[in-house]
Amino acid sequence: MSEKIPATVITGFLGAGKTSMIRHLVENNGGRRFAFIINEFGDLGVDRELLTGCGIEGCSDEDVIELANGCICCTVADDFLPTIEAILARPDKPDHIIIETSGLALPKPLVKAFAWPEVRTRTTVDGVIAVIDAAAVSEGRFADDHDAVQGQREADESLDHESPLEELFEEQLQCADMVVLNKTDLLDETSLSKVRETVLPYLRGGVKTVASAHGQLGAEILLGLGAAAEDDLDSRPSHHDDGHEHDHDDFDSFVLPLASVEDVEALEERIVAAVRDHDILRVKGFLDIPGKPMRQVIQGVGPRIQRYFDRDWKGGETRESRLVVIGHHGLDRAAIAAAIAG
Repeated sequence: MSEKIPATVITGFLGAGKTSMIRHLVENNGGRRFAFIINEFGDLGVDRELLTGCGIEGCSDEDVIELANGCICCTVADDFLPTIEAILARPDKPDHIIIETSGLALPKPLVKAFAWPEVRTRTTVDGVIAVIDAAAVSEGRFADDHDAVQGQREADESLDHESPLEELFEEQLQCADMVVLNKTDLLDETSLSKVRETVLPYLRGGVKTVASAHGQLGAEILLGLGAAAEDDLDSRPSHHDDGHEHDHDDFDSFVLPLASVEDVEALEERIVAAVRDHDILRVKGFLDIPGKPMRQVIQGVGPRIQRYFDRDWKGGETRESRLVVIGHHGLDRAAIAAAIAG
């Protein structure tokens, strides 16, 4: 029997830095041939574009497969299994498969898929890596006071105090074989220690946390964990082990077309204001800057906005500015569009 191809599942909340970490892996691949499955939530495939537009030698379009506008954990049979089978059937098989889930995906159903007869003899889950926005956790945005919640639960069993964000946060940590505390460049040592304390209660025995800035961790740290996670499902608790469905109705996303952007700083200020005034979790997309030969990437989590040029506009390609806006259910799309467009 041929050796199983290892697969790494990279999970983490919206804007935690998963794609940045994968790009760093690509740039420092050590001669490995990677295949990527990128799961997007929203109609504009930003994360796939960030990889295929990287300009890194050996990173070709056919090595990056996008499962768009759907949660990979909810469409395992319809979308993921045919995709992984297609990769395994290729004559030029990859050395390693890397799967980036959307920020709204539960990792456990995906890991379960690797136990299916169609794939379990040919591939194995080398590890589940949860990427955490340590700066956000430090601000208390994705972790509540669990002792207080438990006290409220004991006082009134009819109340459900778990928010969808907290549930996702817990699911990703509880399934992880390694937790990356990203964006630690934004924290001092005291704040980072508190983040570690926040994360620790959710981790299974032996799971380590690793600190990073901009997702810059090497393959020698992230790959080769040998977890065989598909054989270890019972140790990975889930809120949904009782059969209740994971509901994406808690979240909305839409694509916002924009004109060419003359004043990027003003656009950034409008995005920050819109995030402040509406239930926006994440903004990401591409900008057409007149007079610039390159496409600009813009990404935002809360009030923090990042911009950089990633590649030249291609010949015959339509230069356009488009954003994906992701937030809680009930987003006022018209108001957000007006606020950002200016």
